Amino acid sequence: MITLLHGTLVEASPSAAVLDVGGVGFELGISGTTAASLPVPGSDCRLFCRLQVREDALTLFGFASKEERTMFDRLVAVSSVGPRLALAVLTTFTVGQLYTVVMAEDAKGMATVPGVGKKTAQRLILELKSVFAKDRGLLAAEVPSAGQLPLGAEPASSAVDDARAALLSMGFSPQEAELALDGLDGAQRVEDLLASALKRIGMEA
Repeated sequence: MITLLHGTLVEASPSAAVLDVGGVGFELGISGTTAASLPVPGSDCRLFCRLQVREDALTLFGFASKEERTMFDRLVAVSSVGPRLALAVLTTFTVGQLYTVVMAEDAKGMATVPGVGKKTAQRLILELKSVFAKDRGLLAAEVPSAGQLPLGAEPASSAVDDARAALLSMGFSPQEAELALDGLDGAQRVEDLLASALKRIGMEA
């Protein structure tokens, strides 16, 4: 079982990353949350992994933290939830946010995930709540650890992280989100950061 890959990031998109590990390129499916934490191509990168084995394919998925990988495991264990939907959930919510949505039985919030309707949201909450009640350690997991950031970088402020996550959920790429937020004052409110970022992109808040 492949549980972790450590190598050079070759390329990345909002849904996939390619790592060069000892001259072998591995393509991994990723969430928008993990995509936003990746360093620039050519940099050292480490991703926790899950390998899905099917009759016709072997598919790798990568995660910026062990907690996100654990949450992925919990999601795909739910009936009718496949890897693609699990990654969509993890793109919409951080691990801590998803834990909170489930434990608060917030079906409306869960239904904001692309591809999740009212009935699916209710089923997800019902099946995950009993599992999460036994795993409260996930509540504290919010952002990838500093080890997943570019070497020498400091973790961004929570307001910037929230604004970046909002831009990603709106369909902007990690690169677009970074450019829109570059240089903005992290001490501002999330709403103000988002408004400034959208103006830079040419949209109204």
